[in-house]
Amino acid sequence: MYQTDPPLSPKEVLPTMYDLPSEYPEDSGLPDEFHLFQPQLLRETFCPPNYPAEEVFVASDLNLYYDLRHTLWYKRPDWFAAMGVSRLYEQQNLRLSYVIWQEGVAPFVVVELLSPGTEKEDLGQTLGEINQPPTKWEVYERILRVPYYIVFDRYSDKLQVFQLVADSYSELDLSTPRVWMPGLELGLGLWQGSYQQIERLWLRWYDASGNWVPTPLERESQRANRLAAQLRELGVNPDEL
Repeated sequence: MYQTDPPLSPKEVLPTMYDLPSEYPEDSGLPDEFHLFQPQLLRETFCPPNYPAEEVFVASDLNLYYDLRHTLWYKRPDWFAAMGVSRLYEQQNLRLSYVIWQEGVAPFVVVELLSPGTEKEDLGQTLGEINQPPTKWEVYERILRVPYYIVFDRYSDKLQVFQLVADSYSELDLSTPRVWMPGLELGLGLWQGSYQQIERLWLRWYDASGNWVPTPLERESQRANRLAAQLRELGVNPDEL
């Protein structure tokens, strides 16, 4: 491609999400229930106070294109969040994929939900092959340089947190299954509770006070309980309204 004078912007000359496939026939089938519910809980409780909502993008099971030299190479994280980027692509469209050379902002945190078939790659125990796409670990650590890489094994309820230190990931020694991320003013940890009427250990965000960030449904229930308490103080039985 010849150069123009003045040079064209990357959005005009490089592939965008509209040019790249959002799905591939060879991809595995639809996620199981846990792979649907867990990312949903992460989304519902992710609200970093130091970023406006319109500058926070979260996604699950979305193609993440990372290499301009190989524009069809991608990874598909179970969940990730990017900060300081528009919630909508060009402030108007829902994303079909996340194209790093168009967005200009790499994810701040990536979460992979461990599966038996992907365990070794998720934990950086496989080596990349020549002339083949790099592994997840290599992409997150060396290419995108994602500050926090989280791996959760729902079968053993084991949480592993890898933080980028200098040029490589270092696993954090967790005395409790929680990690605080100063750049987000949020922490991520394991919460025992019922979500979607399923009782188990779930990954969930917590605030600076150590409290679990409520879901929209929980916030509504909390407001209703406060209103009921105020009515009772006034001598009104809310159950009779």
